[in-house]
Amino acid sequence: MASDTFLALLAYAFVTSITPGPNNFMLLASGVNFGFARTVPHMLGIGIGFLVLLLAVGLGLGAALTAFPMLHTALKIVGGAYLLYLAWKIAMSRSMSESGNADARPMRFIEAAAFQWVNPKAWVMAITAMAVYTDAERPFLSVLLISTAFAAVNLPSVSTWAGFGMAMRSFLSDPVRLKWFNIAMGILLAATLWPMIR
Repeated sequence: MASDTFLALLAYAFVTSITPGPNNFMLLASGVNFGFARTVPHMLGIGIGFLVLLLAVGLGLGAALTAFPMLHTALKIVGGAYLLYLAWKIAMSRSMSESGNADARPMRFIEAAAFQWVNPKAWVMAITAMAVYTDAERPFLSVLLISTAFAAVNLPSVSTWAGFGMAMRSFLSDPVRLKWFNIAMGILLAATLWPMIR
């Protein structure tokens, strides 16, 4: 891969990783509700889960979804339903983890990794990256380079959102502010489904 193409790939990976989407809205809410340190497994799950998704798409899963549209539709339905469930949980959260709800916890590593497989934005990112940046003459090497580029920028990008959440904790320690913040995050998370359903 030429150096200018790799730089373009890094820019694409950065922009798509740091812009708003389901992962980043959930990380922002988790940073507020649980703090940065307790959100680290969630961030790592996103990074590893997306890396595995990228490799799978690059090594043939994207072609399988094109060949079997019903599988793609089923994935969208399951992903959309799960995303709405997560949006509801965030919107109904009313207290930070230290101050009340014993059942509340941040998303676990394995849950965050598995979520990438039903995350509409993750699929669009993976399929677009592989379609645009894969070199037909060196497909395996280019899939590895694309995956490496995303791995390099993903964790710093997503941790920025958890960091923003952590920075907002003192302002949102007021229960009324926290309630409306969580409702707004739930609505924004649900709204990320719009491109998938229109």
